[in-house]
Amino acid sequence: MRNWSRAPKRKGRIEIIPMIDVMMFLLVFFVLLSVNVIPALGIKTQLPNSSQSQSLKTPVKQVVVSIGLDESIVVDGASVTIATLSQAVRTSARGAEKVSVILNSDKGVAVQRLIEVMDELKAKGWDSMSIAARRREGQAS
Repeated sequence: MRNWSRAPKRKGRIEIIPMIDVMMFLLVFFVLLSVNVIPALGIKTQLPNSSQSQSLKTPVKQVVVSIGLDESIVVDGASVTIATLSQAVRTSARGAEKVSVILNSDKGVAVQRLIEVMDELKAKGWDSMSIAARRREGQAS
């Protein structure tokens, strides 16, 4: 009589490499999603070009006021009217002692609308304003 040896039973194993692959995929997915969602808070503007544009380096709180082609005004992602503009800037400043307002206007916006926004802010006591511009290509600093 011949004795056949039985094959040993294999125990189930948890494969770690496919699990790491899935976790890396999820990590990359959420990082890319969060990077693309953050800039979508405001309105898209095409900044005007300037050969004299400079980097703004201020130690004070910066509040961005965007003016769109349809004359809409957005303060740090929230749509406002000209009447509520100053209050919205004050809310975005969150009680900071010094605030610098950056006017992010599309290059197609009428100059009159930009002046209206600046006049409203100046009348309410906001003195530190800067107009955002893109450095013209081919210009040295």
